Amino acid sequence: MNESANAAGVRRSGTGCAAWIVLLTLTCISAVRAQDAGISRKLTLKEAVTLAVGNSRDLALARLHYDLVQREAGVAKAAFLPNFYTGTGAAYTNGFPLMSGGGVPAIFSLSYDQQIFNPPLKGDQRAAEQRAEGQRLSMQGVRDAVMVRAALEYLELAKVRHAQELMRGERLSAGRILDSMRERAAAGRELPIEVTRAQLTAARIEQRIAQLEDREDSLSGELRDIMGLPADQPIEVSTEEIPGAATEEAKDLVSQAMANNIELKQAETERRAREEKLKGERGGYWPTVSLVGQYNVLSNTNNYTDFFKKFQRNNVIFGLEVRIPIFASRTTSSVAFARADLNEADLLLAKKRSELSLDVRRKARQVRETDLAGEVARLELQLSQENLRILQVQFDQGRGSLRDLEAAHLEENDKWLSFLDANYARQQAELELLRTTGQVAKVLQ
Repeated sequence: MNESANAAGVRRSGTGCAAWIVLLTLTCISAVRAQDAGISRKLTLKEAVTLAVGNSRDLALARLHYDLVQREAGVAKAAFLPNFYTGTGAAYTNGFPLMSGGGVPAIFSLSYDQQIFNPPLKGDQRAAEQRAEGQRLSMQGVRDAVMVRAALEYLELAKVRHAQELMRGERLSAGRILDSMRERAAAGRELPIEVTRAQLTAARIEQRIAQLEDREDSLSGELRDIMGLPADQPIEVSTEEIPGAATEEAKDLVSQAMANNIELKQAETERRAREEKLKGERGGYWPTVSLVGQYNVLSNTNNYTDFFKKFQRNNVIFGLEVRIPIFASRTTSSVAFARADLNEADLLLAKKRSELSLDVRRKARQVRETDLAGEVARLELQLSQENLRILQVQFDQGRGSLRDLEAAHLEENDKWLSFLDANYARQQAELELLRTTGQVAKVLQ
């Protein structure tokens, strides 16, 4: 009896496991088919921004530019690393065995060169490294621009779709008003001009709906392109608020901008690059030291025995080469040019700091103004909703007209649209302020 029960339990357990396996398999197949069919899923704001950053062609191009500048800095640094050269050749000599470059004719030659102390070249190297850092900052600026663009397109698409829903409701209200006006005009209780006015309202609503549909199609295509999605991939978005938007005082925002603004950092980096260049050019008045070496395999066919008492096939040279400038006109001109270049960078940096401070304060005021405008739009919407509720009660009690009720519906929809526009304008101002203060990546990632 117990064995039969146990056996039955085992069979039921096995059947249950099999059922779960089948269900899991069907679920996976359905998910794959849904993905292949292009069924959309709702994206959050941060997911859209992450996809845009990962698939942006502008950001990929900026990375390539950064890699290119890094390689250029490596070329400037190569002079201070070991450099070996080898070669061979043949030449006819008549008289003292000497090559055109000052060396001796050799069957095989191996030379070594490495700069030890050369201030002008070191200045070029450090300036190139600073400009590579500036290009890295430029890449971050492109990343922030991509994030802001993706966020704005996402938020605007959500606003446009919400507005479409409201306009469709407004279309129904305008249609009912138009029908009522036609009935009243036919009965002689309304002037024909009221019918024309109702028709104009309905036509404007249709025009607005068409504009919103066109804008939705444009935004959807741009958002799919920046996120790297297929052209026919549906996108679902939701109305979201910007997380952790900047709400600090203007003076705190200015301090953040001075510490984090990418364009200001680029200006500071360019100034340091020109400063390093000036230091290097000033060092041109000092001697340069390089480590040199050379190994030659000589041939007696060049008549070395005619000019030397002893011929030795293998020749080795290794040591330091010191060049002492006595009168270097180029160095004086280069220092003057580098000093003027640095003075220009100083003025540009001071100008950038002043402009940034004013820009941050202006954008902070803009955020405050759009925030107040959003509050006004919210209160106007609330007022229209309360007015609609009152008219609805009066209409239900037989004390109101359908025309007044539908007109209140139209007014509520208009206030909704104004509220959506005001809310989007506030979010746009906040994103621009976050970008200026260098906080976009912290907020949207």
